[in-house]
Amino acid sequence: MSVASRPQPQLNDPDPAPSDTTGTSLFRSATLLSIGNVASRVLGLVREVVIANIFGPSGLVSAFTVASLVPTMLYDFLIGGMLSAALVPVLSDYARPERRIELTRLVGALTSLLGLTLTAVVVVLQITAPQVAWLLAGGFDEFNPELLPLTVQLIRWISPAVWFFSMAGLLTAVLYALQRFTFPALATAIYNLGIVIAAPALAAHFGVMSLVIGVLLGSAAQFAIMAWDVQRAGVRFTLQWSHPALRQIVRLYIPIAAGLVVAQFQVGLDRRLASSTGEESIAWMRSATTLQQLPLGLISVAISLAALPRLSRFFAARREDDYRRTLANGLRMVLVLIVPAVVGLWLLAEPVVRLLFEHGRFTPVDTVQVVAALRIYLVGALFAAIDFPLNYAFYARNNTLLPALVGVFSVVVYAAVAFALLQPLGYLGLVWADTAKQAGHALVMIGLLLLLVGRLRGEMGRAIGSVLVAAVAMMVVSGWLSPLWINRLPVQGTLADLVWLVGAGGSGALVYVLVLGMLGMPEVQRIRVGLLRRLRPV
Repeated sequence: MSVASRPQPQLNDPDPAPSDTTGTSLFRSATLLSIGNVASRVLGLVREVVIANIFGPSGLVSAFTVASLVPTMLYDFLIGGMLSAALVPVLSDYARPERRIELTRLVGALTSLLGLTLTAVVVVLQITAPQVAWLLAGGFDEFNPELLPLTVQLIRWISPAVWFFSMAGLLTAVLYALQRFTFPALATAIYNLGIVIAAPALAAHFGVMSLVIGVLLGSAAQFAIMAWDVQRAGVRFTLQWSHPALRQIVRLYIPIAAGLVVAQFQVGLDRRLASSTGEESIAWMRSATTLQQLPLGLISVAISLAALPRLSRFFAARREDDYRRTLANGLRMVLVLIVPAVVGLWLLAEPVVRLLFEHGRFTPVDTVQVVAALRIYLVGALFAAIDFPLNYAFYARNNTLLPALVGVFSVVVYAAVAFALLQPLGYLGLVWADTAKQAGHALVMIGLLLLLVGRLRGEMGRAIGSVLVAAVAMMVVSGWLSPLWINRLPVQGTLADLVWLVGAGGSGALVYVLVLGMLGMPEVQRIRVGLLRRLRPV
């Protein structure tokens, strides 16, 4: 069921509900995103398991990772940053029923201009692939001179995915503005399914090129699904070359674009430095990043995206109390859900990595390296989880300059830490640099929020204290008590890891929920009510 099928509060409506209802409504929207995200993240894990099993954390995977980074970087620059900072806030204003004709015209102008621009980008990328490969992975020559030419070839073949990714991203913004959250999340799952199907079927004939074929098939299917859902929502595609709202979108995006130039420089620098630490380093970092991003995507991103249209409308209507209440609800919900996920994954990193990846060409040595990187990344994940709703809170206020400036500051932090730790720690120094970047960005954004928005309408201090107490109880159970009985079980190998994961993780999560309930956290009740409503038969 789509959120758009239910009546939505308009900007000039009275307050539709008190704070508790606002929090429950936010949970419902976030749940819609999470349900699709679960499928996406599970298939994303399956994708990484398939890649690790067939190719291992080899130089081939590192070359593919660099090549696949190119469409991702271009998407982030052209659409990713614009989506939440400019597109959703502006499109949300046109998504009201009385402005749907204007919304169709605006979508027509955006798709026409972006489609033409992306076609030119793909052509340029075909021509400049050798230079792009050298910039991102020139260090490969130190270990394997065949990897750089392979990376050039992979970049050329994967370049059309830039068009599909970016157009799908634009349509995602349209659907978010219409508060239709289900298909955007499912479309990402379809993308992951491309590699899951193509790699096992084609690897024997095409080698690592099978992964590129999977990306192209998945991204094309993703775009097709999004276009279908936009039309299903009643928005028709028209050929337009101008619209008054384009100027506002560009104005909001310029600061973000400037910040993204610096951010993409950091991503490229990270890959270039990693390529000089060994041909497997990028593949190890890829596996660790996949696991780190799992809780972020399911929890923080889902809640932030669900809150963004509401925050934008409350700010436009000058309903500051509702704005602060919605933001507080979102932040508390992120805290309640992300802390046990990160703590549990940190404690159980070894059995998780073994269970998921240690098959085929993925060896125990690789497990040790991925676990080391994952635990460092998870420290940064705690800061990144809070950072998502904070950034979106500023975007909803049409303030994209401050987040962009903070982004530049965080890249400076990354560079300083990376160059300081690269020599003594190798690729793990780059992982610590990424964590320092996340922490610096989040801490500065918290300070700016308090300065410009003021105190939120919510007991944030009490929430943080309650979560910390529950997290400590979870660590005691999962990290100390559970292994005492799990290690005595007469099982070994994969089954032992599975029992360890389910037993320690399940008991720790149960203790965490019980402690929060005893401390009277309202989010526990909201989540319970929301889940019961989802599970109740229609």
